[in-house]
Amino acid sequence: MTHELTRPSTAETTPGPADRTAAIGLLILRLGIGAAVLQAGLIKAFDFSTTVGFMTEAGWRLPTLAALMVTGAETLGAIALLLGVLTPLGACAVLSSMLCAWAVNVSAAAFWSEPFNVPFLLGVGAAALLFTGPGRYAVDVRLAGRLRWSPRVKVGLVVLAVVAAVVTWVALYGVNPIHLTTPPAADPTQR
Repeated sequence: MTHELTRPSTAETTPGPADRTAAIGLLILRLGIGAAVLQAGLIKAFDFSTTVGFMTEAGWRLPTLAALMVTGAETLGAIALLLGVLTPLGACAVLSSMLCAWAVNVSAAAFWSEPFNVPFLLGVGAAALLFTGPGRYAVDVRLAGRLRWSPRVKVGLVVLAVVAAVVTWVALYGVNPIHLTTPPAADPTQR
């Protein structure tokens, strides 16, 4: 019987030169994605009333809940990425929040006018980290040894991130972000 989380043998964890440079690359990716998302989350946290106000004006249902969800996902997910603690879970939270942020950005314009914006790129980076793991320079590796997450768990977390983003978007915002033309100006009270 195999476990979803496994520890590799010592031979599998002995790094070679290519592994060291890959670990540095993953550290740079983790720090870059984590810092950018943490900054966004902390802005929302420290000026929470403005975050709620933005969501209210944009027409989100239950704007305080939506603001709590995005602030928590961004802040906690980013901290996990920065430290390399439970990286796939942190990446899942960041991916889900970036999918919602991407949808907010593309829902106001024609779908293909600006599809590759900052939330899109941060989400791609989070998805990459979800699959690769934190690399050698991470708290998880230092404290718990190198934990491996099975491919099924990783794919499940990507599915969870997408489902969470779609359900959040549909339940709390209710507008289809994917369209081919510029939508007419919507009255947020009509959602």
